[in-house]
Amino acid sequence: MTVLTHKIDFKVITSVTNANPNGDPLNGNRPRQNFDGFGEISDVAIKRKIRNRLQDMGERIFVQSDDRADDGLKSLKDRVDSVEELNKIAADKKKADVNRFSEVACETWIDTRSFGQVFAFKGLELSVGVRGPVSIQTAVSLEPIDINTMQITKSVNSVSEGGGKSSDTMGTKHFVDFGVYVFNGSINVQLAEKTGFTEEDAEKIKEALTTLFENDASSARPDGSMAVEKVYWWEHPSKMGKASSAKVHRSVKIEKIPEVDRAKSFDDYKVTVESLEGIELTVIEGL
Repeated sequence: MTVLTHKIDFKVITSVTNANPNGDPLNGNRPRQNFDGFGEISDVAIKRKIRNRLQDMGERIFVQSDDRADDGLKSLKDRVDSVEELNKIAADKKKADVNRFSEVACETWIDTRSFGQVFAFKGLELSVGVRGPVSIQTAVSLEPIDINTMQITKSVNSVSEGGGKSSDTMGTKHFVDFGVYVFNGSINVQLAEKTGFTEEDAEKIKEALTTLFENDASSARPDGSMAVEKVYWWEHPSKMGKASSAKVHRSVKIEKIPEVDRAKSFDDYKVTVESLEGIELTVIEGL
């Protein structure tokens, strides 16, 4: 497999309809908003979805969700312990080879060589930090979002309590009527060389972005309520790139059609793309 030799930038446009794209645990699990009322999806949540998609493709993932664990291991420390060579390196307290530890970890797990990882657990005799080449920004909505709150109840009580509904049958559900969210990302060649991130890995990241919400349904995000509308994928001709990532990301402009007062679908927006000399652009339609 060939290690990545050229810089890559990408932009993803997603739509949300009657769903909670990313609940804020510090705010009653309401959809995340910034101080100006624009909706947000954290970079951590986006990376979680990418990891899940890579896992669906059969890739080995280090940071797995408990409900999706496919190796029978219950913690990150257990996952490290399951790799014999990592155990041998960590056990050598006098001259543990940190570089070799990082190399083996990157070879073993695609999310480690993509996003990086800090290996510092109780009982591990060394601390290792890996910087990954794939960076992703927080997704932000194009316009301030409206959040609806619905009171919900269960049809039965969890426990018997003489008459009426028990307190655990009551709850609330928050969702966004409609919103278009956009996030940017880049893949750095210098860091790819250090982690062994390959051209094939980049293609898998691209596929994961295109199918980001597949197999991701929940009561807060029913099937069809989250959609990838467009993926813009720029490949530079060199390691450093022909333009800064900021300039590349700004080359896509998304504006609401003047006749539309309040957007209710992605078709209410117009997308224009500025051509950048020497940079190859691939536009991928969402599923």
